[in-house]
Amino acid sequence: MNDQAKPSLISYPNTRRTIEAVADRLLVQLINSSRSDGYLHVCATGGRLGTGLWPVLAAHPLALGVPWKRVHVWFSDERFVPPSDPERNDLPLVNEADKIGLPLDHIHRIPGPDKAEDVESAAQAYADELDRWDLIPNYNASNPSFVVSLLGIGEDGHVASLFPRRAQVWESLRPTVAVTGAPKPPPERVSLTRPLLAHCQQLWFMAAGEEKAPAVNAVFRGDHALGAPAAGLRGREQTIWIVDQALAARLLV
Repeated sequence: MNDQAKPSLISYPNTRRTIEAVADRLLVQLINSSRSDGYLHVCATGGRLGTGLWPVLAAHPLALGVPWKRVHVWFSDERFVPPSDPERNDLPLVNEADKIGLPLDHIHRIPGPDKAEDVESAAQAYADELDRWDLIPNYNASNPSFVVSLLGIGEDGHVASLFPRRAQVWESLRPTVAVTGAPKPPPERVSLTRPLLAHCQQLWFMAAGEEKAPAVNAVFRGDHALGAPAAGLRGREQTIWIVDQALAARLLV
């Protein structure tokens, strides 16, 4: 692992400024990455910061400089609920897509019960779609990866929908897993696995609130991934924690 992949920490005064900083950084990254040919793949996330990102990004002046027809957005995880359910992680982006010129078919939505018989079928369908775009990590170093993978972290330490002390944390052969009986509602979800979450040039964690401090400190200590699923996740080029000052003040770094 190169030194650039070692995590760095950036803090902002409050949650709003943290979201604005992520939006600004993501837009700059997409504009800079668009200087090379090909599609720009982004892995997005849910949670308070992840879903709050898209309205802020859509209103940002730099959004006009992104070639959105070359951008494809995927999701680290999704609740197995209908496509219009407000619990969906992808719905805020769907609602803003027209404002920024992102084609709706470039938003790769994890199937819900309207399109998949069950959550296992939804996980397999998303794996198949990732495979069609050659986004599953393999031994070919030139295969596409996410330009940026955006992740949050729960108070319990979960990342995407990989919850602590569950077998899915160790899944390495499949790109997606079906989650049932999740410890927080809704109980059925689809999640990318750790190898795919880290299949990116840059990995950015977004977190806010001092209540997240125990979970983030566990990751920084390098705790066993079974108890801290985000532990050890790194981007190829850079790994950044973007947090608010309330959380930063409680971190042991």
